[in-house]
Amino acid sequence: MPDIFGVIADATRRDILRVLLERYQQDAEISVSEIVGQLEISQPTVSKHLKVLREAELVSVREEGQHRYYTLDPEPLEMVEDFVIPFLSADFDTEVTVEYLSEAGERVPGPAEEDSFGDDGEVLSEEAAAAAERIGRAAARAEHRVKELVARFRMKG
Repeated sequence: MPDIFGVIADATRRDILRVLLERYQQDAEISVSEIVGQLEISQPTVSKHLKVLREAELVSVREEGQHRYYTLDPEPLEMVEDFVIPFLSADFDTEVTVEYLSEAGERVPGPAEEDSFGDDGEVLSEEAAAAAERIGRAAARAEHRVKELVARFRMKG
């Protein structure tokens, strides 16, 4: 697989990816001729860049007769996201405080403040630990997405 950073370094390929992203968000595919029309560049140039994007597995193609229809596959770009996000979010304070409230809105002790040990000395049952791990991962993904959105907002501002 080609180096993803080298693939997206080319401005024309980034333009093609933007066009593909618009269609991807509409859950639709796009033909080469439509890309040519939108970007106003030659068909051989578009085809050459789509070949590079295919080799990088950033697009998939469906052939219908002589026509080819392309769809974005954003998954390989997650590697770029994983690399870039720490740089964009280096100055963010990510400390989160959690307060437990009763139905009446009064503060109540959380699990760390009360005796949460079971009879066997385990802090959490195996099922509860697995659920906590899933929740933790979901929270980390959500934090990652929020940082990404804030970073994008800062870049546009």
